[in-house]
Amino acid sequence: MTQEILPSDEELIEAASALLSRVHDPGAVRVAAAARGTSGAVYLGVSLATPRVKVCAESSAVANAKIGGDDAITAIVSVGLGIDDVPHVINPCGVCRELIPKFGQNLRVLIDTGDGVVAAAAPVELLPMPWIRARSYED
Repeated sequence: MTQEILPSDEELIEAASALLSRVHDPGAVRVAAAARGTSGAVYLGVSLATPRVKVCAESSAVANAKIGGDDAITAIVSVGLGIDDVPHVINPCGVCRELIPKFGQNLRVLIDTGDGVVAAAAPVELLPMPWIRARSYED
């Protein structure tokens, strides 16, 4: 069940929005993300796109958290520009819905509930039946 956002969630939204406003490029950078590590540090990321390669902002933020020494995150948000050229919270894609839970089962994923309201959801709410690798492929 979704929850109301906290002041610390607002801080993440503001950080991602400021980043997107600064680096937005319609041809290459369309989304920015902010993640809070278990240490409390905020890590930023941006989407990167070329005709053949796309990297999501959420994975970029999670990678920066790992680089910064946080093995898990407690919250994450992504923002994209709306038709009004103002950053708005957007929901993670399917790939990110698989990635995010690997870095914290109890974390808060900030989402747009579909009516412009921002709420926090658990990863399991976004991907209730995750893909599971066949045993024969396990390392």
